[in-house]
Amino acid sequence: MSETRGMKVETLDATFGAVVRGLALPELDDETFREIYGLWLEHALLIFPGQHLNHAEQVAFARRFGDLEFDLAPLSNVRSDGSLRPEDGDDGVVHILKGNMGWHADSTYMPIQAKGAVFTAHQVPSEGGETGWADMCAAYDALDEGLRERIRGLSAFHSLVHSQAKLGHGPEATETPTKPNASGGDEYSGYGFEGHSPPLRPLVKVHPETGRSTLAVGRHAYGIPGLDQAESEELLANLMETACQPPRTYHHDWAAGDAVVWDNRCLLHRGRPWDMREPRVMYHSRIAGEEASEFAPPG
Repeated sequence: MSETRGMKVETLDATFGAVVRGLALPELDDETFREIYGLWLEHALLIFPGQHLNHAEQVAFARRFGDLEFDLAPLSNVRSDGSLRPEDGDDGVVHILKGNMGWHADSTYMPIQAKGAVFTAHQVPSEGGETGWADMCAAYDALDEGLRERIRGLSAFHSLVHSQAKLGHGPEATETPTKPNASGGDEYSGYGFEGHSPPLRPLVKVHPETGRSTLAVGRHAYGIPGLDQAESEELLANLMETACQPPRTYHHDWAAGDAVVWDNRCLLHRGRPWDMREPRVMYHSRIAGEEASEFAPPG
């Protein structure tokens, strides 16, 4: 553990990540934030226990990392009226929550992948519902040289439509990106179902600020050009299985009030199951990516 200016930093028992204590995030001066940003680049995941940020404070903190892809979105099985969403296969939000239990990086299915995210816990279940992260820089470093050479020139398409279809959830469930369908059965906003062509992303990318090579895979990836469907699925599945193993993974057991910020350019993440008869209320602010870095060639 290190301590400077009252800030205590404890690294996780993994290849990445740190817990930061002794700060009130809404009160950070510019010099302290520069230290936080440097720690973020070094550790990729920073956990700030007991912050209890309100929505405005969360958005303001996220904005210090860059422009936002969107300010704030709930990831919750609780409706705005306080009722629980049914786990009966008809609720699109529940479909998204379950889809997010597969390893992924945010917005790889959008024209520009997200840079990072700030996530806060407001209400947590009695057990389960953890969030896991996996270090894709360490995963790339751990590959044998033959596999590195095989994937260096390969790319994959990324699509939320493709990944959610595996759960029986598709864009036909919503009439517009902002309104539920007429039947009222699916309340997912449709984000990611807008109908643009799936972006083609290299399997190996370079982190624009650290210069490290990172493995760019996840549940949204499919259809590697030059391989048939079976070969593509097998390669992507093998890369994911190899990558998402200790010590390259960490799962956080949430407490209400926790806040985290992670680097979406080098970490995958996933939610973990919980008994959906219990509420889980989280809020997500997504930091926008930059075109120049998102399509960087492999190093």
